[in-house]
Amino acid sequence: MEAMIERCAGLDVHQETVVACVLFGPLDKRPKKEIQTFPTTTSGLLALSDWLASHDVIDAVMESTGVYWKPVWNVLEHSVRLVLANARHVKNVPGRKTDVKDAEWLAKLLRSGLIESSFVPPVDIRDLRDLTRYRKKLINSRTAERNQIHKILQDANIKLTSVFSDLFGVTGCRILEALINGEKIELHSLQQMVDPRVKASLTEIYEALNGRIRKHHCDMLRFHWEHISYLDQTIDKIVEQIDQVLIPYREECELLDTIPGVNKDSAAIFIAEMGVDMSVFGSAKRLASWAGVSPGNYESAGIKKK
Repeated sequence: MEAMIERCAGLDVHQETVVACVLFGPLDKRPKKEIQTFPTTTSGLLALSDWLASHDVIDAVMESTGVYWKPVWNVLEHSVRLVLANARHVKNVPGRKTDVKDAEWLAKLLRSGLIESSFVPPVDIRDLRDLTRYRKKLINSRTAERNQIHKILQDANIKLTSVFSDLFGVTGCRILEALINGEKIELHSLQQMVDPRVKASLTEIYEALNGRIRKHHCDMLRFHWEHISYLDQTIDKIVEQIDQVLIPYREECELLDTIPGVNKDSAAIFIAEMGVDMSVFGSAKRLASWAGVSPGNYESAGIKKK
């Protein structure tokens, strides 16, 4: 392999330790190497940073193993030009798998310029990504809780889903709260709960409420209802934080919002996942490939396979 970088380092990252291998020397000669192991505590990573600086190392590479690479990246990103490698692309030769060999192999690949860096956005974009992904997770949890309420109502033979297009609209929420509190819903009290925009008649709604609801059903409805309320409050707080992080990117959000089918939430997700500096991808084709929306090629002997 032809060398391209005089001084570089390979980092084999684990939960508790980082094995670092530094290769240095003229490009036309066999490089010298030094290997040392550091703990992944903050003091250990700072010692790693000083050790790399003592060897005048500017370029370093590590695999994207789980979340263990993140604290290493956070400490070293200001002093070293880091490359985050896809573990599938830098597999070592079978039968030579040790931490030291892995670190040395990574350093050799980087020295020869054979590693393509994975995209790692700036700190504020990474923070935004955490928020948008957590919001999505909470929304999915809320949907699961609502589905459980649908299931409990069916078990109690209460057919509200047959008369309401959205059980969790204004009218549906009022009726659910009354059921959870154990209230007996009569026709005159139901009239006060139903919003004028509801298309179903009072008689249809009242008939749908004629079920066999027990205390167990009320208790289960309360558990799910309280969890939904908590999720709603947490989602609102996360949305506020997302809005704060997006303040410097207001212009980009407005541009993305002009795309048909893209709203404010989708624009936040686009920025969180891709960032705003498109030069890191090089071209629109590479961005589409990175996003997983362009097909890959798998051809052998002139035959295109799956």
